[in-house]
Amino acid sequence: MNDTKENKEKTGQAHQQWQEGVISPHLNKLGLKNSPTRFYTPADIKNFSFLEDVGFPGQYPFTAGNDPIPKWQAFSEMMAKAETRFEWGTSGAGKYAGFGTAKDYRDYLIRMHSLGRKGAPNIAMDLPTQCGYDSDDPHAEGEVGRVGVAIDSLRDFEIIYEPYIGDLNLDKIASNFTINAPAAVIIAMYAALAGQRGIPINKLRGTPQNDILKEFVGRGTYIFPPGPSLRLFRDTLTFCTKYMPKFNVTSIGGYHMREAGATRAQDLAFSMVIGAAYLQAGVDAGLDIDIFAPRFTFNAFGGSMEFYKEIAFQRAARRMWARMLKERFAAKNPKSMMIRQISTAHIGCSSTQLQRPLNNLVRSVVGAMAAGMSGGLPGVYPPFDEPLGLGHSLEAQQLVYDGTRVLIYEAKLGETLDPWAGSFFMESMTNEIESEAKAEFDKIEQMGGVVAAIENGYMQKAVAKSAYEKQKKIENKEEFVVGVNCFMGPDEIDVQVNRSVEEVYSADLMASAEHRQKESLQRLKNDRDNSLVAQSLKKLRQNAADESINLMPDILSCVKTYATLQEICDVLRNVFGEAKPALI
Repeated sequence: MNDTKENKEKTGQAHQQWQEGVISPHLNKLGLKNSPTRFYTPADIKNFSFLEDVGFPGQYPFTAGNDPIPKWQAFSEMMAKAETRFEWGTSGAGKYAGFGTAKDYRDYLIRMHSLGRKGAPNIAMDLPTQCGYDSDDPHAEGEVGRVGVAIDSLRDFEIIYEPYIGDLNLDKIASNFTINAPAAVIIAMYAALAGQRGIPINKLRGTPQNDILKEFVGRGTYIFPPGPSLRLFRDTLTFCTKYMPKFNVTSIGGYHMREAGATRAQDLAFSMVIGAAYLQAGVDAGLDIDIFAPRFTFNAFGGSMEFYKEIAFQRAARRMWARMLKERFAAKNPKSMMIRQISTAHIGCSSTQLQRPLNNLVRSVVGAMAAGMSGGLPGVYPPFDEPLGLGHSLEAQQLVYDGTRVLIYEAKLGETLDPWAGSFFMESMTNEIESEAKAEFDKIEQMGGVVAAIENGYMQKAVAKSAYEKQKKIENKEEFVVGVNCFMGPDEIDVQVNRSVEEVYSADLMASAEHRQKESLQRLKNDRDNSLVAQSLKKLRQNAADESINLMPDILSCVKTYATLQEICDVLRNVFGEAKPALI
């Protein structure tokens, strides 16, 4: 395209004439105050440089994507020719799951292995575990094993990983742990288990979520105040960098903040400022940015039904992260500058609706198309019955698989990388989203950074306000959601399909899980050497008072004596204090 200054000026003048001579008369004719559409020209991307602002896929600033050839493309023919549903093998984590006791979850994994699904544990943990409580604590009553598996001690890890031996041993798989506040304890349990098996921990691979700062803004499963929480992140970062170099340190999750109500700009800005705090913690600890930054991953950003904006968001996010790593942190390794995430654009589970749920399939296809055009696998997700409760039906799962396959093999969505590269419209929108996020990022930095912005309640209040404003727009019909606040007349039909839910956890087991877990925990406390437990906890308490000391070795020592998750967290509660919810 001819993007000379003179040409842009001519285009800008012609655009103004078009607005006045063509658009204005049409607005008057249609009785409209403002145009519902917009047309973009070269004037909308002033100072645009293709190489500096977009570049090529796999190269800085990664706007066009991380991969010159996406990995899923390499497997597409194999998947199509497979006689059974393609499984990604044993090295990566399997399906996100977890429920009941460690034995319940272990038995589920054994069943999955019998079906040929031998991926590593991708562990969902129950709320007591996430909040640092043991199953026998009064706070845990009624929640043990409900939304994930109960993890009270190293003994539970030993049980869960019983099926993982031989070709599936810990040095041959990559586990995932969705855990934040007590992530240091969970990482220590994994390292201790490897030690029992004689496996050097420098061979361990896996990903803990370990994104505690977003918990104060999005999910709420925090334990300690923001400052001590960041200290524990630093300790896990330095420990893993030195002793577990193949282990990812964090999986940053803007997704949770968007689902809580954050705007698109807040999602990006908050994710970047949280990531910057984690990076700075490593630099302040004396680590080389190019050694540890490549071990950062992103769980996902949020999503919405706004197709074009979500594509632009992903492009802006990659560029913003890359520039921050290069310009602020002086990274030189291109891998340090890449946002590593499984998914790109999507609609977000909060975009699915309970009313006329089959429409959610259409919504998910829109998100999948945005993913395919923003550097990712065009995955049709979430399943249409997401808002109907836990347990996606077999029919919904089949439509997810087939929807994704249709986009790959029939629509051939992956044939072109970043098809919007150089578009006046898309480059302008990418710039707008990055600029808005950068302004919010700078605002938080001027407050003293993310810890200060959490402590003073700014980020929590901002998300709460955005959530309120979004819901108000829907209720006032300023924004329309099909089947929710419009198109609900008597002629509309709620299309129904069969829903067959595969039972993975029986009601009887669920009903008895809390009792069985408490019994198991009591046996552990009776059988262990409690004097060793007391000694290890005492040392942890002493060292926790000194911020310069890395607590991971002490936590690892506690774990090895079978000190429980809560016993460890209670010691830290006594030293650090407990976080309090922000007043909104």
